[in-house]
Amino acid sequence: MSSLLANRTARRRSIAFTVLLAVTLVLMAFSSNPAVRELQSGVGFAFRPIQGALDEVAGGIASIANAIVEIDRLRVENAALRQENESLADAQSLSDEVRRENEILTGMLQLQAGFDHKTVAAAVISRDSSEFRRVIGLSKGSNDGIEEGDVVVVGGGALAGRVSEVGPDSSMVVLLTDGTSTVIGQLVSTAATGQVVGQLGGVLVMEQIDSGEIIAEGDEVVTAGIELGGGVRSPYPKGLLIGQVIDVRRDANDVVQTAYLQPAANLDKLEFVLVITDYEGGLPPLEEQPIPCPTGEGTLPEGEQPCFRPTPAPTATPIRTPRPTPAP
Repeated sequence: MSSLLANRTARRRSIAFTVLLAVTLVLMAFSSNPAVRELQSGVGFAFRPIQGALDEVAGGIASIANAIVEIDRLRVENAALRQENESLADAQSLSDEVRRENEILTGMLQLQAGFDHKTVAAAVISRDSSEFRRVIGLSKGSNDGIEEGDVVVVGGGALAGRVSEVGPDSSMVVLLTDGTSTVIGQLVSTAATGQVVGQLGGVLVMEQIDSGEIIAEGDEVVTAGIELGGGVRSPYPKGLLIGQVIDVRRDANDVVQTAYLQPAANLDKLEFVLVITDYEGGLPPLEEQPIPCPTGEGTLPEGEQPCFRPTPAPTATPIRTPRPTPAP
């Protein structure tokens, strides 16, 4: 049975080969005929415009396909370039931020190196800028030598405020612009003094300035650092920059005048500060307060607590009534 099927298959292949060979011979015979050649030329001429149109259509389709491929390639390249640009922009932003922080820290280090007081650098870690308070939190506290009442300064030696609360590793600072802040300021140009009071709007008010003093816009105001007798000192060291005069209110019927100051530093955007840790303001400790000197002769032993002599009270001079002259 299998041999019969194989014979049939071989016979069919032989017939198909014979037919194809015969057709090929016929076509070769016809193609050599001049009439057939002329017919082929005529048909080719007739279909030449169609062939040209088909070639153009095929060329257009190929161009569209190439354009689609090119667009896809450009889209991929653009996405890669966009991502690279975003990475470069992020790197540039980070570099600018690092450079800005370095500039701030460099200025703080320069201030710290040229300052007359011992200071501790701290970062601002919190900010309370409500409509009632202007308070910031610092990253250092009593473990770094910071105490309540310590004065806080920023770049350029500008006064920022005072420490109000202290923890082991953090502290709170009441800024100059807080409504509870008060410091005695002194005009650099005339040495006139006044009371600088904080305002939540950001502008400081310098009150109680003698009306006879001449104040000009742009005048600088620094801490007066007044020292009184008996070891009493201002809570703020002398010469810290508070701000500049931006306006003056004069009243002809008043014996005082008021100046408005722009703070020397932007206290709403502080990032790093210096805390002065070796200045003792206000009343000295009880054991260091002077006592009355003894009334006896001699001197106090070495190391004895300092003393002061009270100013003697003025004594009244008796009024002598002239005696009447006797009559002659």
